[in-house]
Amino acid sequence: MKLQHLVLTFLMAAITTVSFAQSGYVGTWKTVDDNTGKAKAHVKIYEEGGKLYGKIIKVLDEERATATCIKCKGDKKGQKIEGLTILEDLKKKGDYYGGGLITDPENGKEYKCFIELESATKLKVRGYIGVAALGRTQYWYKL
Repeated sequence: MKLQHLVLTFLMAAITTVSFAQSGYVGTWKTVDDNTGKAKAHVKIYEEGGKLYGKIIKVLDEERATATCIKCKGDKKGQKIEGLTILEDLKKKGDYYGGGLITDPENGKEYKCFIELESATKLKVRGYIGVAALGRTQYWYKL
């Protein structure tokens, strides 16, 4: 009986930890332009099938609100940037999510990606080619 209670307690703690970790990532995040420091877009991160995805739900620059991803490849080519899925297939990897891709709608390129919570309201987003040392980091802020 004590062993069953211990196992059940452990399983509940593990499930709670996974749910909390995902819930910290899931939500709407404000992206910031690397060069100007101005808010650029809102990205909704959501969970589907145990993986995280992110979609641009609002472009904050009115002139770019109807822009399309003309340099994107495949089924993303020509899609409106607002509504474009830019984070794909991120899997839990210890304290972060990785193993997926991020699309830069400005140049249409896809990069390997990982995301990691810096705090409850600050998300580190790293896109890279090859090894993580060769890439760019952005910080997104939870709304």
